[in-house]
Amino acid sequence: MPLLPWNGDLVVFAHGYVSPLAPLAIPEDQLKLPDGTSIPDLVNSLGFAFATTSYRKNGLAVLQGVDDVLDLVSEFTGAHGAAGHVYLLGASEGGLVTTLGVERFPEVFAGGAAACGPVGDFQRQVNYWGDFRALYDYFFPGVLPGSPVHVPLDLQLNWEKLYAQKVAAMFAARPRALEELIRVSRAAHDAAAPATKAETALGILWYHVFATNDGITTLGGQPFDNTTRFYTGSSNDWRLNLLVKRYAASPSAALEIEANYQTTGRLAAPLVTLHTTGDPIVPYWHEPFYSLKALLGGSALLHANIPVLRYGHCRFEPAEALVAMGLLVLKVEGRELLNAERVLATEEARAHFRALASASGLRR
Repeated sequence: MPLLPWNGDLVVFAHGYVSPLAPLAIPEDQLKLPDGTSIPDLVNSLGFAFATTSYRKNGLAVLQGVDDVLDLVSEFTGAHGAAGHVYLLGASEGGLVTTLGVERFPEVFAGGAAACGPVGDFQRQVNYWGDFRALYDYFFPGVLPGSPVHVPLDLQLNWEKLYAQKVAAMFAARPRALEELIRVSRAAHDAAAPATKAETALGILWYHVFATNDGITTLGGQPFDNTTRFYTGSSNDWRLNLLVKRYAASPSAALEIEANYQTTGRLAAPLVTLHTTGDPIVPYWHEPFYSLKALLGGSALLHANIPVLRYGHCRFEPAEALVAMGLLVLKVEGRELLNAERVLATEEARAHFRALASASGLRR
């Protein structure tokens, strides 16, 4: 609901990943910044209306998320009238929802701010999680049931009370193996805080455990592929690459990702991306990939990335979120002002030409 005084603009929030085992509901915990600041309250305090929704499914729900935020805008318009501008904001999976929404529906969204999302290369993101599980099984064999391409229901149902504790205990017992796992996977951690190595590993494994089976179902096939990967960084890379298990992706899953989950970088509305440089879940390398896409797509001036020098996934301070929102609004309104000036200049030029033509007896 808009609060008074309302500036006439609407902010729509696209939430991040929710376990497919969770009930369908708006994930209230995602409506707060890490320090507890309420995102709806922060947006309302700036004069914007705020709206969010659950998606019609949990798990991998990128395409459903895009459809659902479009429906939300329609519902808001029906109840309150059309907003002057509609801004789409999203974090993590919602960051990809935001980016695809802005790329594909610039007539609806005046611009977007995508935080810590897999916006650069979705296939590479899938492989990043799959690689981590394959490497984990090599360095810590027999601890977790299943494989990179199959997660038993028992592992999901008992992750918190049993398996996560077993994994953490093995990390404590075999720190050198954990060190190699982190080094080979290139997963981010805070060098000044050794405990973040285990935090990183547990975080990535959580997403693998709860995203793998649903992802395979949603994509119509198994998307992870490491058949040609040569892993480096271990104490014995030849042994690692000889013994690590290999998996081939389903062609149908690869095609589905390419057709529907990859961003293009072609923008007709401004997009601001915000990302922690030490993100272990959705690595920062997505940002240079997207910047290159925007450059090649002729949209570099419509895209801006704000790197946040910090470890963690989506760990932003309120000031950083405000900077991203402020930059987005400036880019949207500044672009509209520039376009208006160009239109005005064109009209003035035409009028001036018509006046000169009339005075000289010329006819069009």
